[in-house]
Parts: sequence; structure tokens; C-alpha cells
Amino acid sequence: MMRKSSKSDLEFDYIIIGAGAAGSIVAARLAENPKISICMIEAGPSDNRPFVRIPAGFTKTLTQESITWQFKTEPSANTFERKIATTQGRLLGGSGSINGMIYVRGQPADYNHWAQLGNIGWGYNDVITYFSRSEKRIGDNSSGVHGRDGGVPVTDMDWINPISEAFIRTAEEHGHSRNPDYNSGTQEGVGYFQRAINRGLRVSSARGILRPALKNKNIKLILNARVTKILFDGKTAKGIKLVRAPNNEPTIITARKEIIVSAGAINTPRLLQVSGLGSKNHLNDLGVDMVKNIEGVGNNLIDHYGARMVMKANPTYTTLNELSKGPRLGIQIAKWAVGLPNILALVPSQVFLFCKSNPDIDFADLQCVFTPGSYKEGKHYVLDDYPGVTGGWWQHRPLSRGYVKAKSKDIYVDPIIQPNYLSHYQDQEVMVRGLKIIRKLLNSTSMAKYLEVETVPGQEIQSDEDLLDFCKKFGSTCYHLVGTAKMGSANDPNAVVSPQLKVHGLENLRIIDSSVMPMIPSGNTYAATMMIAEKGADLVKEDAR
Repeated sequence: MMRKSSKSDLEFDYIIIGAGAAGSIVAARLAENPKISICMIEAGPSDNRPFVRIPAGFTKTLTQESITWQFKTEPSANTFERKIATTQGRLLGGSGSINGMIYVRGQPADYNHWAQLGNIGWGYNDVITYFSRSEKRIGDNSSGVHGRDGGVPVTDMDWINPISEAFIRTAEEHGHSRNPDYNSGTQEGVGYFQRAINRGLRVSSARGILRPALKNKNIKLILNARVTKILFDGKTAKGIKLVRAPNNEPTIITARKEIIVSAGAINTPRLLQVSGLGSKNHLNDLGVDMVKNIEGVGNNLIDHYGARMVMKANPTYTTLNELSKGPRLGIQIAKWAVGLPNILALVPSQVFLFCKSNPDIDFADLQCVFTPGSYKEGKHYVLDDYPGVTGGWWQHRPLSRGYVKAKSKDIYVDPIIQPNYLSHYQDQEVMVRGLKIIRKLLNSTSMAKYLEVETVPGQEIQSDEDLLDFCKKFGSTCYHLVGTAKMGSANDPNAVVSPQLKVHGLENLRIIDSSVMPMIPSGNTYAATMMIAEKGADLVKEDAR
């Protein structure tokens, strides 16, 4: 329960927990009103780090414990009992400061489905303006749906490899249309990804939107502090406790208007649970006093589970494997320094193929990717010693569902994360079909000039059973975890927040991040998370009038 504030306590209009892709935008938009005060709390440090700003640095940041949550999943039968790293960003910008910077809005049908589930105001025509608000499109906007004045630049690929062009031509020969703008509202097809990179540097929502807003002086940003609990007076959220280190005396900060949780699909449900919101039985196990029994907290965990195959390239053609070593790397660094196209400003995958695993379905259900480079199996972003290329794939809308559960009320103890990858038989079928599609393209006659032999999984793996075993054994997360504080009507027993993003049955508590997604969008989740933040900020403003 909430205690009375002491003289040493801090009080603001709004408290925002998490300075990631969503929280950064919410804080900036609320700060446009100089009459309100905002306290923003981030568990990690500043984003002023070279490997954060340089796009290729993501290969390093994913293993840096000082700026990441080094979470791992629980073992499961369909991943050969492996624990899979589900690293999340813990720094200013959150995962937006360590992700692959690929910008994919998804399909209009994704958001229309959200609305059909009872989330009025979240259909495609409702949210399109919120996608464009944060976007600064540098490139073609013939569709008219892109923003030009936002803080996050969206640019086209400027470094083109001949093998990538060959892959696109091959896909066209196999019936896939070239799509110059998959974010226009028509996603299906093949082409180059758009990315949140400008002038060779990563631009996250924290960098492009929050930092300019900090000049307003009505945002207090607290770094390197963890919120241990949300405090309630009855059913009304009133404040939070935070600490800067384990066993430290907590600081209490109170909110006059709202507490907004933007901690992401793992940390948001974990914080709710240790604060007394969740399943009654789970809270009893934790030894946490129940504020409200909300069964859906931590449920509905969804993630894209992907796999990849590798081909050895003809040495006549240069891949990233060779360009990333020795004098060739030095040349690329020099090009980056003077603003010429270079490999330091690349995203993990250059080419997309959005397609159907089955011609009889209505919408593309596969995202295939191509990279003119390859990594050693079992190594963390260590390039192969031979010239190679990679083709990857994942199912857009998996049916498998998992959960997140706090293991302890101590927020320095990692939670239980169980995505239950490939637990639904349809997910297994689509993964096998995806492998067959990308394998057919890479092993086609058109690619024979560029590629020599399939090294992973290898042509000896042919039966559907063996292909599925390969996906189970070597597949991994795409780091697109969503859904653990699901948006839905009060009649939905698994819903945590309303379409206004307010926690059901409570006052002054709102969730604005990827955890509210009722279904995962058809693509990388970064753009959708920023859209939610833009719309969420408007919802907060409307209630404040």
C-alpha cells in the first residue's frame, strides 16, 4: 500500500518506467506541454557509446552485460531443450539502441485484426498517421503514407552487393514481384529493407525524439536505476520505488496523474507481478500481496522464431566475410568516415522476401531475408572463414503462445521466460515450407554463378521430418517478443489493458509498449512499438484535458 510522502520524496505529474523505443516517444510528446512534469526512469546507462551509434556495432552490443538484459528462455522440447538468448536493451533507447534497425510496419490486415478483436481505434486507417508521426522518410514517398518531419530517419539501402541483386532477380523469376516500398500498405514482394540509419549512424527514438525534448527541462531522466515496485492506494497507482543497486534503500517517487509502464514485453509483466498484479496463485507463490487478480499478466507471449541456411559463395564474388577482415575492413572504415556506402552502416539483413507459404492463404505469412555474408554455427556473430551467404525465414503470425513469470519479488533475479516455440503444429508446417522456399531460390540455376554448395543444413537433409528437426535444433529468437500485457476489452479474461491502454480495474496506471500487442505484426516489431507510443501519448493527453 502507498505510504504518505516524506520531504525527501519526489513528485511529478507523470512517471514513465523505461526509456526505450516506446517510453522515449511518450515522454517527448507529453513534454510538449511545459506545464507538466515528467520523471523518466531507465535501468541502464546513456546511449553515448561507439558500438551503439555505429550500426554494425549491434554484433558487439548484444553481449555487453552493462547495457543489456541477458535473458534466456526456459528449455522446451521443440527447441531440443536449449536455452535461447532473448537479449533486451538496458540503456537509453532500450532495444532500439541495440536492434537491427530494420523498419517494417507490417500489413494493414494486422491492425484491422486488432480492431476486430475489440480494440476500437486500432485499425490500419486509425494507426497509419501514428506510424508517420515519428518517421522522417528520406527517400520515395509516392504512396503518401510516410512521414517527412519525424525524429527517426527511415532510409533506403545504399550498399548493394551483386549477389543480393542476383537473389532479387531470382525471386522475380520465381513469381515474386519487386516491391520498392513494402511499408506503403502493400507488403508482399522482394526488395531492399528500409532502416533507421542516417549518415552512417543509428538513430533510435531516444536519439531522434527524446533527446531534443530533454531541452524543455520538464523531463527528469534518471539512469541506472531499477523500479522495484509500483505503489497503490487501494486500486489507484500513486508512486514507485526505485533502487540504484541491490539492497539499497529505495527512493519513493509519486505521480499526481499517471504511472506509465514502458519496460517491454519481459520487464513490464515482471514489474506488474512483483507489484501485486497478476494471477492470484502466482502472486501467492511469490509472496506478494495481491492488488488485483489479473490472469493475463505475463501470458500471451509471442515471438518470431527464425532459422537460417548458408551457402558457400563463389570466391570470384566478395561477401561480407572477406570485407570484414584485414585491409579490406580498413577501407570500409575509411568509406564510413567520409560518408560513402560501406558495411559499417548495414543492417543484419539487406534483402526481404515477404511471401505466402501456401498459395491458398489470403496474406503473406513468411518473412524471408538474405544477407551476402554468413556466420559460424554456434558462434555469436563470428563470420565464416569462407565466402558465404545466408538465407533466413520466420513465420509472420505464429500460433504458439508462451508466458513470462517473475521468479522472485527481487527484480535483480531474472524472470522465467517460456515462449513455447513451435508448440503449435501449424507453426512447424510453415517453418518447413519457409526452408523449402529459401532453399529453392538459393539452389536455383540463376544463383549457380554466385553460389557453390549448401553448407547449412546441407543437401543430405531432405525429408520434412529432418527439415523440421533442423529448425528445432538450430532456430532461434528474432528478438520480437510481444503480447504479455495484452490489449483487449474488459470481457476478455486474458486482456490486461483496455484499448486506451489503461490497466483494467485500476486507476492512473497505463502500459505503452510492445507488451500490449494482442497479436504480433507481420514483420520486425520496432516500427509498431513506436506507433503504439505515438498513439498512447495522444490517449494520455486526451485524458488530461
